[in-house]
Amino acid sequence: MRHRRNTTKLQRNASHRRALMANLACSLIDHGKIKTTLGKAKALRPVAEKLVTLAKRNDLHSRRLAIGFLHQKEIVKKLFAEVAPAAKDRQGGYCRITKLGPRMSDSAPMAVIEWVDQAAAATEETVTAEAAATPAE
Repeated sequence: MRHRRNTTKLQRNASHRRALMANLACSLIDHGKIKTTLGKAKALRPVAEKLVTLAKRNDLHSRRLAIGFLHQKEIVKKLFAEVAPAAKDRQGGYCRITKLGPRMSDSAPMAVIEWVDQAAAATEETVTAEAAATPAE
């Protein structure tokens, strides 16, 4: 029985899986949205949400823990300065996974993982930009 065994192995050993999750988390923080396989997206979601919860604490110890996992100081600065303040009112569920269908080459199920709060902020910015672009009559 596999009670409480939640790790998705993704056909990788532990060090490769940890490096993969760190790289995917860095890309998600940097770009706000990434397209990957469904299995990787499902494995990334708890990692990314734990990083946001860590960043919401906003103290030196949590910053050092984030740097220890991500290994990129600029990405950690962006996590603490942009991603965590956008999610300050949310108690969890910071990521959204949207299924895209199979990939053309190998039929692997694809998905987009994105931040919930930054997607809402981006749509608000485009609406205000479109309103500013239309001339007032």
